[in-house]
Amino acid sequence: MSSVFINDNFMLKSRSSCILYHDYAEEMPIIDYHNHLSPREIAENKSWDNMTQVWLYGDHYKWRAMRTNGVAERYCTGKCSDREKFDHFAATMPKLLRNPIYHWSQLELKRFFGIEELLSESTSDQIWSETEAKLSNGLTARDCMSMQKVEILCTTDDPIDDLRFHQKMATESDPGFKVFPAWRPDKNLHIRDPESYNAYMQKLEVVSGLSINSYAELLRALQKRHEFFHEQGCRVSDYGLSQFYFVPYSIEEVSGIFERVREGRVPSEQEVQIFQTALLLDLARMDGQKDWVRQLHIGPMRNNNSSMFKQLGPDAGFDSIGEGNYAEALSKHLDVLNTEKLLGRTILYNHHPGDTEMLATMIGNFQDGSIPGKIQLGSGWWFQDQKDGMQRNLEAISQLSLLSRFIGMLTDSRSFLSFSRHEYFRRILCNILGQDIEDGLIPNDMKLVGAMVQDICYNNAKNYFPFSRSKQPA
Repeated sequence: MSSVFINDNFMLKSRSSCILYHDYAEEMPIIDYHNHLSPREIAENKSWDNMTQVWLYGDHYKWRAMRTNGVAERYCTGKCSDREKFDHFAATMPKLLRNPIYHWSQLELKRFFGIEELLSESTSDQIWSETEAKLSNGLTARDCMSMQKVEILCTTDDPIDDLRFHQKMATESDPGFKVFPAWRPDKNLHIRDPESYNAYMQKLEVVSGLSINSYAELLRALQKRHEFFHEQGCRVSDYGLSQFYFVPYSIEEVSGIFERVREGRVPSEQEVQIFQTALLLDLARMDGQKDWVRQLHIGPMRNNNSSMFKQLGPDAGFDSIGEGNYAEALSKHLDVLNTEKLLGRTILYNHHPGDTEMLATMIGNFQDGSIPGKIQLGSGWWFQDQKDGMQRNLEAISQLSLLSRFIGMLTDSRSFLSFSRHEYFRRILCNILGQDIEDGLIPNDMKLVGAMVQDICYNNAKNYFPFSRSKQPA
C-alpha cells in the first residue's frame, strides 16, 4: 500500500473493488445534473488569483468547520486577506479527520494541483505557493470541467433570470460540454413575508411582461417563463422545500390567499400550506406537460441563526437537518399527478437520514413501466453527502428498489473543484460492489458488475434526462 494518502486505490479495499473502479468507473464522463455553479463564470471562463478564491469563497461547509474549530468570523466571511483565510483553513484541516471535508479537500488538491502533501499549518506556505503558481498559469473554470470529463452540466436558475450566459454558451461551436439551465421557482412559493414576496412579483411582472394581480395571472406569468426556459434547452426543474404540504383546497381559496398577500396581508399558517399545495401541483403540471425531470429536495431547516442571517444572508452555514412527517402529503401529491397522467420523471431527495427508506419505498408506488427508474431516490444530499450517507443511500436503493437503474451522483456545489465528488462517489460504489463480489453476495463476473457500475456512473443519467431533445438557440 502506498504511503501517499490519496493513492490510486484510495477507499478501495479489495482486488475486485480496484478492478471495478479502474477498469470501469474511472474514465466515465460526468453528467452533473444539479449544481449551483455560476453560468456567468462558466461562460466567461473564470480564473482565480489564489486558492482562497476558488476554494473558500462561498463554501459554507468550510466556514462551518472553521467556526467549530474556534476560527473568528472575520477569517471565514470577513474582510481579512485571502492569505489569512487560507492559513486559518489550513490550520483547521488536521482537526477535520473523519469529516468529509478532509477527503474532499485532499482529493481536490491531488486532482487539480497534483499536490499529495497533507494540508496543515506547517504545509500552508508550500501549498499556497504551489496552488498560486498553477492558478496564475491559467487554471480556469473550463479547465476544471475538462479535467474531470464534464459532458453536461445543469445550473440552478430562478424564473426571473434572463439566461443570457446560457444563450451565449449555446452559440459556441464546440466548447466540449453543454450547459443547461434548471428551473428553480421556490421564491414563488414563499408567501409568509408579503413585502419580500411582492418585491419578487414586481420582478416577475417585468420579465414576463404581464400584470400579476391574481393567482391565474401568476400561473400565466410562470407558464410564459417556463416556455422561455424550455426554449433555452431547460429540461430539469428543482424545488427546495423545507416542508412538504398537501392540504385540500379550492381554487377560490387559493385565489383569495394570493390576492390578500398582494395587498400586503400576512397569511396564516393554514393559508401558507394551502397555497404551497396548490402552486407546487400547478408547477409540477407545467413540468409534466413539457416532459421535464423534476427534482424535489425536501427537509432542510434553513437560517437558524437569525443574527448571522441578518449579517450574511442565506447559504452561509447556519442550516441544519429538519424534521417533518411528510410521507402522506408527498404520496397524495404524487398520486394526484399520476391520476392526471402528468407525473413525469421525478427525483426525490431527503435531508433527514430517517426518511431514506420511506422514499426508497415511495418511488416504487409510482413506477409505471414507461421509463426505467422513472421515479428515483436521489443521491445522498447535503449533510448526507459523505461516505456513510452515500453508503446508506446505496444500501436503501439496493434493498428496496433497483440499484442498477440509479442515476448516480451530482455535486450540488458552488465550487469548480467539487467535480471530484463524482470520483469520491464512484470509489464508494465500487468498494461496496467489489466487497460483495469478494463475499460471494453477487457473481464474480466483472463484465456484468462492471456494466452496472458504468450505468450508475454515467449511462443511466445519459438515458434518463431528455437533453438529447433540447434545442438551444443557434
